[in-house]
Amino acid sequence: MNREDFLMLNNNIIYLDNGATTLKPTILGEKTLEYYNEYSANAHRGDYDISLKVDMEYENARQLVQNLINAKSEKEIIFTSGATDSLNKIIFGYFKNHLEDGDEVIISKSEHASNVLPWYELMESNNIKVKFVPLTSDYHVTLENIKKTVTEKTKVISLAHVTNVIGDVRPLSEIIKYAHENDIKVVVDGAQSVPHMKVDVQKLDIDFLAFSAHKMSGPTGVGVLYGKYELLENMKPIIFGGGMNASFEDDYNKEYSSIPYRFEAGTPNIAGVIGFKYVLEYLQNIGIENIHKHEIELKKYAIEKLKQNKNIILYNENSETGIIAFNYKNLFAQDLAIYLNKYNICVRAGNHCAKILKNEIGVKNTCRASFYFYNTKEEIDKLCDALNNDNIFNELF
Repeated sequence: MNREDFLMLNNNIIYLDNGATTLKPTILGEKTLEYYNEYSANAHRGDYDISLKVDMEYENARQLVQNLINAKSEKEIIFTSGATDSLNKIIFGYFKNHLEDGDEVIISKSEHASNVLPWYELMESNNIKVKFVPLTSDYHVTLENIKKTVTEKTKVISLAHVTNVIGDVRPLSEIIKYAHENDIKVVVDGAQSVPHMKVDVQKLDIDFLAFSAHKMSGPTGVGVLYGKYELLENMKPIIFGGGMNASFEDDYNKEYSSIPYRFEAGTPNIAGVIGFKYVLEYLQNIGIENIHKHEIELKKYAIEKLKQNKNIILYNENSETGIIAFNYKNLFAQDLAIYLNKYNICVRAGNHCAKILKNEIGVKNTCRASFYFYNTKEEIDKLCDALNNDNIFNELF
């Protein structure tokens, strides 16, 4: 699907590491270059034509993100440097000022580091307690196990919508409904869901959402923080400087800008945000629903093929996303990735920034193949052909 738009695919590679970052369509490079060559002014700072054009393009990108996730207002969309930055702003800008001694935060052992380490920091600064919801035998999160973990001290549930190793889709609607009935806020790491499926923040009633542009064919260095407006009003900026203040005086009085600019201090990644705008339009034309359907078809096809190889160990056969975690018997994950690289097949090997998941699945490192809309069944065939090679160990060692 749309493979002609990705010049890197002309390099005879099979790119199956989309969970880490996706390939970039030509429109991104074209529009980024256009900004730098034709109207490279700052944003929200000038009263001349090219600066006003920057403002228009930048704010149009904000409106497209609003439409993508169905936020009530474009003011609820804050541009950041990525999902990690968004989560840190949420946790240290809002929850650091609202959680007290003994309050509990629920996460899972399959979370990305960006949704673990900031909470660990709050354990030290706010003396809160971080609890892990038990995972099922398939390493999934269920509402039933959430209910078993929640106590009267629980104030936050912070989960990935889709995890980056197991690829399980969490039942957010049910979890959020239960959480709000018990006055619990919900933070959603959408890095692996927003690029691949429809995420409606109003329908799901999400309190905070974070995701990155580079995992959906956009530029690196651009992320999104969504928050309900009433929560953003009670969130403090954690970065201060130009662009986020209305005024400050030598008597130490200060007034910060309105939302969302209050949380966008300094010169932003203007070229990235503008480029992201055109990528969003590009993805809109393809259709998020079509992307999801295509990935599910690829996943089912790949699982069927991989199961025919007695040496392949699968860890997430039943997840409903385009992510496959696997190993080859008696072969270290990184060695397998190096072997596949000889065939120009790009997969991820390691713990995938989910370093405590090993305590659940019983293995520290796995290989991960993750699909996007430009991947094909023919590429999966080539992956499986390489894995079916009886001479893997000889070729490596």
